[in-house]
Amino acid sequence: MHLELLEVQRRVQGRIPIPHVEVTGDIIKRHQAEARPLLRFEDIPLELSDLRLVVRQTADIMRRFDALEDADYQQVQHLGRDMTLVEVIGHWYRAGAEKHAAPVGTNVGTNVGTNVGTSTVPHPSAENGILDQVLALAMRPFLSRCAEVLQQRAELVIWTHSHCALCGGEPDFSVITPAAERHLICGRCGLRWKFEPLTCPYCRNSDRARITSFATTDGQYRVYACDVCHRYLKAYDGRRAARPVMPVVDTVATLPLDAAAIQRGYSG
Repeated sequence: MHLELLEVQRRVQGRIPIPHVEVTGDIIKRHQAEARPLLRFEDIPLELSDLRLVVRQTADIMRRFDALEDADYQQVQHLGRDMTLVEVIGHWYRAGAEKHAAPVGTNVGTNVGTNVGTSTVPHPSAENGILDQVLALAMRPFLSRCAEVLQQRAELVIWTHSHCALCGGEPDFSVITPAAERHLICGRCGLRWKFEPLTCPYCRNSDRARITSFATTDGQYRVYACDVCHRYLKAYDGRRAARPVMPVVDTVATLPLDAAAIQRGYSG
């Protein structure tokens, strides 16, 4: 399933133009001070036909592998053809981007030339966790394209928050670099940024006595689990690795670590 989802995302991402995201040292400093992500929904280079296609194909793949119930599948397929699709995704994106910062004035229009009125469609992340998961997968190629722009900027080093500097997403994986630094990897867009090696990114607990760590027998992968908030984060240890981190591959390869962490009472 993961490989098929990756192939759909790869095909779509190859057609997405390089977005225009205004990034300067002063802009990053201001957003760092406000803990506010840089990417506005309006700046994501969405193409409506590609967006509809990736939403429907994501649902098809998940349904085929029994990761989507029939009722949820029908809802997603309907949404993929509905005029409210961009509005629903806009709500989904802004919810993740704004939850870590004080609300600021935003333009609620879209950049895909779609006239969207008021909708009664429920907020996906609040009303339907499965729909939230589908949208996260469907939006990954668009957000990853945007992350490519910011990842190249040296000013990203000043970002010290545990949520993503680009889209506000939480990390769902991490990498220990050859220099023994830990870089978090955003679960929504794939952006990577430096973060304290033994501080929980979910509750900011920095008491090392309350951080549990365990690894695979070969030491290639590690888990850092917090005994305060009881959440965990997996890591690829690149200090002696023969290749760089590959988040899509490594998150699947470490599924046994998820099971081990859950058995110990932690959640992802």
